[in-house]
Formats: sequence, C-alpha cells, structure tokens
Amino acid sequence: MDRNKMMKALKSESKTYDFVIIGGGATGIGIALEASARGYSVALLEKSDFTKSTSSKATKLLHGGVRYLAQGDVGLVREAVVERGLMLKNAPHITKKQSFIIPTHGLFDEILYTVGLTFYDLLAGKLSLGRSKRISKSKTLKRISLINPDKISAGVVYYDGQFDDSRMAINALQTAVSMGAEAANYCGVTGLLKDTAGNVVGVKAKDEVDGSTFEIKGKQIVNATGVFADDVLRMDKPGADKTIAPSQGVHLMLDKSFLPGDDAITIPKTDDGRVLFLVPWHNRVIVGTTDTPLKEESLEPVALEEEIGFILNTASRYLTKAPKRSDVLSVFAGLRPLAAPKSDGSKTKEISRSHKIYTADSGLLTIVGGKWTTFRKMGEDLVDKAEKNHDWKHIPTKTKQLKIHGYKEITNYNDPLYFYGSDKAPIVELSKQNGWDTPLSDTMKVIPAQVVWAVRNEMALNIEDFLARRVRCQLLDAKESLKMAPEVAKIMASELGKDDAWQKQQVADYTKTTSNYII
Repeated sequence: MDRNKMMKALKSESKTYDFVIIGGGATGIGIALEASARGYSVALLEKSDFTKSTSSKATKLLHGGVRYLAQGDVGLVREAVVERGLMLKNAPHITKKQSFIIPTHGLFDEILYTVGLTFYDLLAGKLSLGRSKRISKSKTLKRISLINPDKISAGVVYYDGQFDDSRMAINALQTAVSMGAEAANYCGVTGLLKDTAGNVVGVKAKDEVDGSTFEIKGKQIVNATGVFADDVLRMDKPGADKTIAPSQGVHLMLDKSFLPGDDAITIPKTDDGRVLFLVPWHNRVIVGTTDTPLKEESLEPVALEEEIGFILNTASRYLTKAPKRSDVLSVFAGLRPLAAPKSDGSKTKEISRSHKIYTADSGLLTIVGGKWTTFRKMGEDLVDKAEKNHDWKHIPTKTKQLKIHGYKEITNYNDPLYFYGSDKAPIVELSKQNGWDTPLSDTMKVIPAQVVWAVRNEMALNIEDFLARRVRCQLLDAKESLKMAPEVAKIMASELGKDDAWQKQQVADYTKTTSNYII
C-alpha cells in the first residue's frame, strides 16, 4: 500500500467510484473488502490513521457475545458465532481459538452456564470451536492457578476466538487494495457534493499531510465513521438528530504472571452488570472492560479513575495475586458506537450491538453499531443495500471464503514476527540489510526492519502509527514504547525524507499521547 500512489489516483478527478467510503475503522474496511471483492470500484478515506479510534481498542475477542445470549438476542449471537468461525478460517495468522473458564458459585451457576454455553456452541453449527463442559473445582484451580479458591465451586470451559484488531484491519485493507480498492489515511472529508436534485454525488476531501483539497465523485457515498457518524450526517442535513450514544470501554494490560497458563477467565457478573474478561494476548494479559456512557466523542478517549479502580477491584476479588496500579503496563480506552436509544434511561449495556443501516433522502448510506466480529457481514449487508437502492444487479458476496492478506495456516506464537503471516519472509529478508535485525527493545522484540516495512507497505506515516497500531507496543507496554520512540523516529525520518526537527516533534507528540496510557 503506497500512499503517494493512492493520493495521486484519488486526486486525479477523472473517475466516478462505485463506492466512496468515509471512515477507515473496522466498518469502513469491511465495506471496502466486500465491495472490491464483488468487483466494484472503491475509494476509502480516513481522516487520521486506520483504526486510530475505536477499532484498535477492542477486547481482542472474536465472539458471539455470551452477554447478548443472556439478553435473549439469539439472532445477533448466531450471526456473530458464524462470522467468528469464518474469520478464524480466513486469517489464521492473526486469529486463534481461545479457551475460557467461567468460575462458578454453586450448583445453580454450574447448571445455568453449562446449559447456556452448550446452546452457545450449538448456534455456531459446523463452525463450532468445541463443546462447553463443566470441570471440577480442582481442575479449575489447576488450569487457572491464581483464581481465589474461596470464590468458586467449579468451572465451565467454553471456546471463543481471539485476534489482533489493528493487524486485521491492515491485512483486510491490503486484501481490498489487491482487488483494486484505493485507500488513504490522513485524508479527511470536509463536506458532501450534491447534484441539483439534492442527491449526494461525491465528497470534498482534504489531504491532512500537505493541506491540499480536492473532490471525489461517487455513485454511493457511505458514512462508516463509527462514533463520529453524526458529524457526517450533519454535513448532509444540518441539525440532524443524534444517532450515536457513545459508551467508553476501558482495558488494562498486565504482565503474563497474573494469568499463567493458556486459559482466559470470564467473570459473568460484575457490579455494573457487564462481563469482565482476563485474556492472554501477545504474552500479556488484557483485563476489561467497563461501560461508561459519554456525552462527547473524541479520537483519544482517556480512562477515568473510577474505571481503572473498578477493573482492579473486580480482578482483585477473583485473583490470589491482586493487581495494583503499579502493575498496569498500559491502560487504553475505546468508544463503542452504539445506536442511540429512542428513549432516555436505556443503559448502554442494553443497547443492541447489532448494526443498523440508514438511507438518507440524499442517498447517503450510514452504518452504525456492530462490532469487530461481524465486520465482514456488515460490509455484505451494506453493499446489498446499495445494490437495492440503486437497482444494480445483485452480485452475491465473495468474502465468506476469502483469504485475508498474510494468510498462513501454521502459526508459531513464539515467533515475534508470527502476526505478519506470509509477509514474514520478506521482512526477514529486509532485516539482513543495514543492521535492521537488532531489536529496538529486548522485551518487545521489535526490529528496525518492521519499521521500514510499515512505512513502505502499510502506510505508517508517523511513529504513533507504527508503535500503537502496526505493532502493538503502546498497548502492550506504554513506558517501554516511549523508550523506543526516538529510534523509530530516526528510521522513519530516513525512509520518509524528514529532518531532525520532524523527529523531535514526533517524539514530543507521541510522548504526549502515550502519557494517557500510563497510570
């Protein structure tokens, strides 16, 4: 993915695209993948970096949502467990099956969760990851050694999927680009173009790198901006009603010693009624999440003190090794783009996570809600809707069996480069040049060749793009990532033709942003 080539093509003005997609998170990328696989011409614009906002801050689970089953939303769970199975098949290098254990409290719990989770498995049909089963207290304590024995009577094992969200986004985008899509980060949409009848026929765009403005024509304009959807809706119709109710979810990153072994833990009932997960990820442990309704959307949401306290306290009640503030390697907050309820007083955990597609009078399509697990299906539904609205011939979906860029069946999780899949070989080749194989950090195992690769092939334009999203150092260990920043800036400056002043500014900007990830 070469941004200069993409921008040149997007600015040429000679072409009317079938789809112009605003937003480069999970939703927009899912639509770009689906539309380009069906043979449509696609332009995707993201005002910051791909997945900068919500889509890089997930719990890293591919799941049907045990909680939605409890709420009786069987349709949503069925759709998600099927999609989970497809993602595991189509991108085995960045997804994996993950075992979870629910600690139970007495016979009622044991029966409830065993029966409920057996139903959860059955919903996946042929794509089931394995049958749920009750295990004894002694087996539970053996598998999750740090669980508090006073808190449990037994355990129920079930299976879900796990993935790396930002890596999935980049690989899915690379797949779309290989099928002809054009995509650019740091390219914002400042307005919509309309014909005399008031139909949306294009967008006004701004290259955030050089400040130039241009227009892109499109038959179908799509608003896939997640928590920022209302901003685009108001470009179409000033004073439009609010459709988004943002809710903040916070996660803490801990050292692997807090969850030795391979199992994740699901605590199904917390004080705020949510599920708390402790999940092994990239040799660390993610603990989360919270559900805090917010009034304002922001690109860099900040974890609130009470959210941090809630996660630490809840985890401490269940673990014999209680995590303290000083144990937190990173704290990150993401906003869920939940569809706003029609009445006040709905709790955000009760607002459906199913996606909704709205057609405006102008023809603008807006998609809100949804989650990473169903990103492919969201793309399919939106392209189907566009075909229907335009009376285009229906082309069946081509993404159910579509292998994602980097596809590699056998994954060695002990290899620090495993998540590149089939791209690993060229990165290793690159690392043989210029001493690009010397680790930038002993604990993070990141090498300079990865920085060079990210600039040349993954559209990384600054050190945050690299440290936060192309590799996950900011989330895995925020302080360690700060130590790596000057060297990353130096390598990127050399690749991008930038000077010392740029490097200094980059390190300053990254330090400021990353301070929010450190307690």
